[in-house]
Amino acid sequence: MFDFIEHTMNSVASQGHGSVLTVFLIGLTFGTVIQWSRVDTFEKIAGFSMLKDFTMIKLVLLATGIITIGLHFLVQLDLASYSPKPILLGGLIIGGVIFGVGMSVFGKCPGTGSISLAEGRIDVLIGIIGGLVGGAVFTIFFTDIQPLLGENLGKIQLIDFTGEYTSLFVIAFGTLLIVASILIPSRELHYDKE
Repeated sequence: MFDFIEHTMNSVASQGHGSVLTVFLIGLTFGTVIQWSRVDTFEKIAGFSMLKDFTMIKLVLLATGIITIGLHFLVQLDLASYSPKPILLGGLIIGGVIFGVGMSVFGKCPGTGSISLAEGRIDVLIGIIGGLVGGAVFTIFFTDIQPLLGENLGKIQLIDFTGEYTSLFVIAFGTLLIVASILIPSRELHYDKE
């Protein structure tokens, strides 16, 4: 067990994502926000899918706005890096539909599913096992599935079109998301806890 933990920590430290302490603090912050907002519950995610609970979208917009601005300037200061993936239009459409339907039915996304399992919700295991099996099937049959993914359109980013105004665009875009998260009316689906 301790060998596994040591191997995991060494793996994290060698991947260039920051120190183990930095990664731990980011994970702790993520977990705290998820717990505070309760978006790891079926009711919050299913409520968003039915447009009866806006907690999830408000949280996603706020976090994305803050991270957009923060990551941009961390990269500019050479304190962080990222690698965008190429756009495969067919893959985005197929993957988006599968992910969206799965998230609505399951009431979890991969991150919140893991948190729910850690809280002791055993029913989440079905979704996690399904995700692992789906990943294995995709990997095994990748060469057969690859034509469905579509042509590789390259690593296109919005900031590729902003020229010398990249920082201004990022600040405006991030601020727009933050403002939208504030302006979206608070709508919460109330449920009885068992």
